[in-house]
Amino acid sequence: MGPVFHAMGGALRDFWQPRILALALVPPLAALAVWIGFAWMFADDWARAVTGWIANTSWLGWVRDWGLSSILVWASGIAAFALMLPVTLITAVLVTDLVAMPVIVPFVGERHHPRLERLKGGTLAGSVWNATVAVVVFAVLWMISLPLWFTGIGALVLPPLIAAFFNQRMFRYDALAEHASPAEIEAILRDARGRLYALGLALSILLYIPLVNLAVPVLSGLAFTHLCLGELASRRGRGVPGKA
Repeated sequence: MGPVFHAMGGALRDFWQPRILALALVPPLAALAVWIGFAWMFADDWARAVTGWIANTSWLGWVRDWGLSSILVWASGIAAFALMLPVTLITAVLVTDLVAMPVIVPFVGERHHPRLERLKGGTLAGSVWNATVAVVVFAVLWMISLPLWFTGIGALVLPPLIAAFFNQRMFRYDALAEHASPAEIEAILRDARGRLYALGLALSILLYIPLVNLAVPVLSGLAFTHLCLGELASRRGRGVPGKA
């Protein structure tokens, strides 16, 4: 767990650098603005659609007859909000990946690993594919887990576990793309899998802390860059081949 704590510590220290701090609120505010705007615009349409569904569905006649339509509309609003949470997280992380990572990776590399050779083993296609897989798998896992939220424990345990997968999957490739060779990227993603997931889990828990959660996307980018470049530097320091 040493590398994980080291990555978290480095990320917390670098977060307060002016260059990084200027980016910190861009991803969460952009995501919130987009999805709150959509929710505001389509809230009435959503309520009308649910009401119409109740009115036109024969087996829901008892809901209408007992005057419970408003309760079902309210419950559907809660369900829509539950679906907005992962969508907002996905948006914030994607904005971080697009806007902040091109700043974070060279910043961490120059500040903490100035002698680390840049082999540019990552590609734009590889980054797009990595992000696509991360978003699709995250969305599927979130949808599958929704019924388990009603167990109580599931609502507390499952979201951090799924967010941990999403965090590490989204950031690990781009953190290595500039400095590592293709062989090194493959080896590090295989050998450091447990540490990457542990870091993702630690960062996902911060999503539960008000205000702090706004900084989590950029903090995650920093932490995964610290961990991945640290793994790469350690690997090269041991003389492990993989620069081909």
